[in-house]
Amino acid sequence: MDDFKDEITRSFRKLKPGDIVKGTVIGISETEVTLDLGCYAEGIIKLEELSNDPRFSIKADVTVGEEITATVLREDKEGNILLSRKQADDVLAWESLKQLLTDRTPVTVKVAQEVKGGVVTYLHGIRAFIPASKLAAGYVEDLSSFVGQELQVQVITADEENKKLVLSAKDLAIEKEREERNSRAASLPVGTVMTGKVEKIMPFGAFVALGDGLSGLVHISQMSAKRIKTPNEVVKVGDEVKVRVRDVKDGKISLSMRIAEEKEESAKESEAGPREYSSGGEAVTGLGALLKNIKLKNE
Repeated sequence: MDDFKDEITRSFRKLKPGDIVKGTVIGISETEVTLDLGCYAEGIIKLEELSNDPRFSIKADVTVGEEITATVLREDKEGNILLSRKQADDVLAWESLKQLLTDRTPVTVKVAQEVKGGVVTYLHGIRAFIPASKLAAGYVEDLSSFVGQELQVQVITADEENKKLVLSAKDLAIEKEREERNSRAASLPVGTVMTGKVEKIMPFGAFVALGDGLSGLVHISQMSAKRIKTPNEVVKVGDEVKVRVRDVKDGKISLSMRIAEEKEESAKESEAGPREYSSGGEAVTGLGALLKNIKLKNE
């Protein structure tokens, strides 16, 4: 009964410009959307008051039965209440965007167009800018290739007063690359011997590119069986070297050139067969031949 009273009271409540109301879509045409506001009149949202997003389609993006929040503009001559979802979106969106900024929450957006220095998209109906330097983990040369793409981004600037919304996909892209790289590294079996290319030399060792975005460190102590003072005694940048995976931990790959060399030497010895022994005469290999000339005391 109380609910019924509340509904009657609401139906007679006089709406005034600036009020934010909710209504259910009961009609869609080419130029406007009609809402049931549960009050004395229906609400009308004209096409130009529905969205700031240029990709918006009244037929594709609005469905009968969905709930829409809008701001009251005025009453028309027929007594309908003219509304603006764009204005309500602006008020509510900035609150949400500021929260996204505080929480660093990832959201998905679709790039709308290329502009000077970056691309434009829309988040909660608000036009947003993604600088070229914040589009990906690395350097971006072709901005047009991002148009139409969906990106995971974070809000890095939400300035309501100046209507400035800036997003970044860079940190999330770097984190995704790191996770994928760590996953590939973790699947690399310890003991694997492979060929890589020296990409960087440091006083403590050399970093070797292994392909597929992976690289590992050969510590100076693992570069040669001989004692060396600097890695430059053994390798230079661009050299192809054979290495063996010693360990993989937290995405870091530890390599050895010594173990690879030792394995190669061992393989060569195995391929050569048993070693020959000489007693000063012809070479012999069998145990019987070695014992042939040994005389026993009782003979």
